[in-house]
Amino acid sequence: MAGKEVLDHPVEKKFNHSREIPEAKWQMMLERLPQRDQSFFLNGSFALALNSSLLALISNNSFRKILHVTQARYSTVVAMAVLPLTVTSVAYEAIVKHSLMTGNLNCEICAMVRGGLVGAVVGFFYPIILALPLNALLATRYYTAPLPNKDNAVRFWVLLSKPIFKKMRFAALIQVAFGAYLGSKHHEIYLKMLCMPEPGRDPEEIRE
Repeated sequence: MAGKEVLDHPVEKKFNHSREIPEAKWQMMLERLPQRDQSFFLNGSFALALNSSLLALISNNSFRKILHVTQARYSTVVAMAVLPLTVTSVAYEAIVKHSLMTGNLNCEICAMVRGGLVGAVVGFFYPIILALPLNALLATRYYTAPLPNKDNAVRFWVLLSKPIFKKMRFAALIQVAFGAYLGSKHHEIYLKMLCMPEPGRDPEEIRE
């Protein structure tokens, strides 16, 4: 009997049927939230993307110094600012927020894990890994630094990247923690939307 009561709980029912809620209704539910929750749900991931962009610029500058690259300064800055910003934002929207709104992510811990992974993989490793081949191509084109032959290439780039990853390891912790926080907070706001009574319905009915 107790198990049936749990399954019949209004929130559990809404979990089970949340994937059937049309997008227009989600938008209406979102608009009925407090302004602070609306703003965080819509724009919270932008802060993670901005951090990713900043890490990309720092790693790009580090590789340029190591490889003595002085050419194509502005074009690389634009690329390293825009690409991580866009990719991180799109990845978080697809992996966390879209999964919430389609009813495929009903677990807070899962939302935190996904947010943390986006922060680690896309928000931290991707910007640094993106900066490496970009500056390697520039160094090869303009002969700014002696580069290894094919046999030693992997070892060379690993050794070159190691101090940069080490210098930025604290930033990795920040990105993971912030991504997990975003996932938890977005899940909390998602629950608020599910628990809101429909317009014209007595709010007390949701508790029955």
